[in-house]
Amino acid sequence: MNRTFTYNITSDDEGKSISFFLREFGFSHHILVSLKKAPGSVVCNDEPVFLNTVLKGNDILKIHYTEEGSSENIVPSDIPLDIVYEDEDIILINKQAKTPVHPSIRHYENTIANGLCSYFLKKNESFTFRCINRLDLDTTGLILIAKHAVSGAILSSDMTKRKIHRQYLAIAEGMTAKTGRICAPIGRADNSIIERKIDFENGDYAVTNYERLAYNNGYSLIMLKLETGRTHQIRVHMNYINHPLPGDYLYNPVYDKINRQPLHSYRLEFVHPVTKKSMEFYAPLPDDFKVFL
Repeated sequence: MNRTFTYNITSDDEGKSISFFLREFGFSHHILVSLKKAPGSVVCNDEPVFLNTVLKGNDILKIHYTEEGSSENIVPSDIPLDIVYEDEDIILINKQAKTPVHPSIRHYENTIANGLCSYFLKKNESFTFRCINRLDLDTTGLILIAKHAVSGAILSSDMTKRKIHRQYLAIAEGMTAKTGRICAPIGRADNSIIERKIDFENGDYAVTNYERLAYNNGYSLIMLKLETGRTHQIRVHMNYINHPLPGDYLYNPVYDKINRQPLHSYRLEFVHPVTKKSMEFYAPLPDDFKVFL
């Protein structure tokens, strides 16, 4: 993968070294080291320069970044992919239920990562799997994947800083309050590496906001916004307030209407890691939600 990033330097960035400017832009230490080792990768006003070069207003800075090789230990598999958006830097997938995001002991070849490796192999492009927002096996909806280390570093930093905004739709048992905020720490359940529980002594800070959009025959359609991103956060929090998600094999295994937890990542809003344009995407409601509506 070869990618060139072009920056028009303004007076606001005058006096900064190139390395400082790139760190502000989200380039990681590892990427800067790789640029330092690659002659001709840093060019200012059509002249190769060093990372300690001081920038001036109206300079044109170009970064030539090369990434070779693909993800090791991920077998390319021809998995159907619902690609919502793709450009040189990112790809968004509308994940289907029962499709894992990345390989594990139980799921070695049938994951989104396997499918993407096959997708890029057919295009003769190298690809390292870098998923920015992971979803549980049974959760559907939007996942954001970086196509190279630069976009991966910037988006991962944005995720940590809560600059990537996620909204979910879910079906919950009973009539929830019209709106609510759940602030309850989440920790690992005893004797389990998967299950989580509310743990006010040792759990991690977790906050979920929700709004009821509709109610029908004993079930609420709710929209949720996360302030934190703990494992199983929505599922654990909704169970905690006695409005669990039906079909949840860990927290509420009731399968009379659905065979998975009805949880859907329906909206992602973020700033593009390279162009810095605001981006917003939606994924339509899955068909298996409609039995509740």
